[in-house]
Amino acid sequence: MKKIIYCLIISAFIMFVLPWIDVALVPNDAGMITTIVLLFVVNPLYSIAVGMFAGKNIKTSWWLPVVTAIFFLAGAWIFFEMYEPAFLLYCVCYLIIGIVSMFISAYAKNKKR
Repeated sequence: MKKIIYCLIISAFIMFVLPWIDVALVPNDAGMITTIVLLFVVNPLYSIAVGMFAGKNIKTSWWLPVVTAIFFLAGAWIFFEMYEPAFLLYCVCYLIIGIVSMFISAYAKNKKR
């Protein structure tokens, strides 16, 4: 249970605090670069990591990729632009990445036995 709480805290940090830092503290030109890095590198890699973590115990942690995608959508809409439909596409992509990595991790765990 502690590991799941830590995962949720890290998810909240990555999906809420990093966009806030990007919007509030980074200048305009560098802000675009950090936004691109956040959207195309950090968030997909974190979605993979959450999926791998959830795949270790898929019965109790199947909802972690879903919560991570929802955290991303909420953070993006709060700090970038409210109700921007492009962020829905990113949310769905991160959800798919997390679910696929969860099933691959679960398959690898079962194959290992």
